[in-house]
Amino acid sequence: MKRLGIVFSVCFLVWACGNDNGAKSPAPIIKKEVKVPQFSAEGAYGLIEKQMSFGPRVPGTPEHKACREWIISEMTELGATVSTQEFKADFQNLKGIPSANIIAQINPDHQKRILLAAHWDTRSVSEKETDPIEKSKPVPGADDGGSGVGIIIQLAKTIAKNPIDMGVDFVFFDSEDQGDSGDSCAQGAKCSWAQGAQYWSKNMKPRGYNPVYGILFDMVGAKNASFYKEGHSRIHAGVQTDKIWTLANRMGYGDFFINQNAFPITDDHRFVNELTNIPMLDIINLKPEIPGQTFQKCHHTQCDDLSIIDKRTLKVVGQVATAVLYKESGNTL
Repeated sequence: MKRLGIVFSVCFLVWACGNDNGAKSPAPIIKKEVKVPQFSAEGAYGLIEKQMSFGPRVPGTPEHKACREWIISEMTELGATVSTQEFKADFQNLKGIPSANIIAQINPDHQKRILLAAHWDTRSVSEKETDPIEKSKPVPGADDGGSGVGIIIQLAKTIAKNPIDMGVDFVFFDSEDQGDSGDSCAQGAKCSWAQGAQYWSKNMKPRGYNPVYGILFDMVGAKNASFYKEGHSRIHAGVQTDKIWTLANRMGYGDFFINQNAFPITDDHRFVNELTNIPMLDIINLKPEIPGQTFQKCHHTQCDDLSIIDKRTLKVVGQVATAVLYKESGNTL
């Protein structure tokens, strides 16, 4: 069903009665209206298609470099202030692989800020395949990598057309998906996953950077997606998680944003939460209802291609995120 433009209006009218000592009543608070623009699922899908046209975006490859240049170009054309954070990653017995977090800011001088993030690399091996030849191939990464990037670039396009009274920061984390499959990332131990987020969290500039909170988008494009309240999100950003899931349910998306708790996942947001003062939640497709399955069935396999991407899922995630941003800008979330 096609949804018409959503308008959220919140009106606060406060009158204080005059008191016996003649004090003046404060002026009424002006009505504030927040208009939430439509999010384009078609646009997000096209951005995923573009990433897929490069091939797997494994750090250190020409495909990875080409995608990096494209992301920088896209965000620059949208008027964002763009920079890169270079670092070296170690994975799959390789050392010192060139990697880069891409950072883009809209309204960089605005004091109130929200952080949006996704990882843009794709995994170098498909270890969940049963065939040894297929195992050695890099993951295509339509959902795991491509969907999060598609969502947040489309959000930037939405903001460019509909200016917002708030700063929005976009961080494209690199070398997220290159960890060792047996690495549990125990608390305090060196972790091979989310290397870009770890580097960013330890080397933030300026050090006083303090967004209200952050949202990570990971695996947000597959058919029949289910977004539960992930464990680290509830621990570190519980208030924001509850508000966003409540909003999504009020918007009629309770079949996607499941109002139930799920297990913690080691993802980029974990290290932002543990290493900075920024609360960050993860919108990620989890399957706690399926015994023995954590993620969607094509996770870290060759079938993570465009065939599993669903425009309905993109629409739901993108529209909820759009509503969150514009309601935050008007202090009505």
